[in-house]
Amino acid sequence: MRVLSLFDGISCGRVALERAGIQVDNYYASEIDKYAIQVANKNYPDTINLGDVEKINFNEYIGKVDMLIGGSPCQGFSFAGKQLNFMDPRSRLFFKFVEALETIKPKYFLLENVKMKKEYQDVITKYMGVESIEINSDLVSAQQRSRLYWTNIPNVKQPEDKHIYLEDIL
Repeated sequence: MRVLSLFDGISCGRVALERAGIQVDNYYASEIDKYAIQVANKNYPDTINLGDVEKINFNEYIGKVDMLIGGSPCQGFSFAGKQLNFMDPRSRLFFKFVEALETIKPKYFLLENVKMKKEYQDVITKYMGVESIEINSDLVSAQQRSRLYWTNIPNVKQPEDKHIYLEDIL
């Protein structure tokens, strides 16, 4: 599978794909944080780094992609922030995900972001063409972290509660 990960971080998307048993043949990543890139490159030296998402021309860089994944910056959407929504230049990067989706037309996509005001969520839903699924990480880890996921991957649903608690990790 050929995967393009925007806002890649330390390549947690690739970790998740591997844990799901999905064979990754080519992994293209866009990330600007030098420390995140170092971690990703150490764990996955075969990653094809594309650099800053704002400088990528999706028409000419890699050809066919099977899956587009990403979690665009959340600062403008987060309840902990100033609620600038798409006026925050970081959160406006969501539209680069839309551009990639419309240009590349991958078979599958998965977009992740924080739980946010319904009005912001509705804008993203309109662009993605699918309703979001809210999943709290406490179902599969020892942390409370409610997130929204927009995907066209079939049969995505709430994971089963694994009852993992902090003392299990400590």
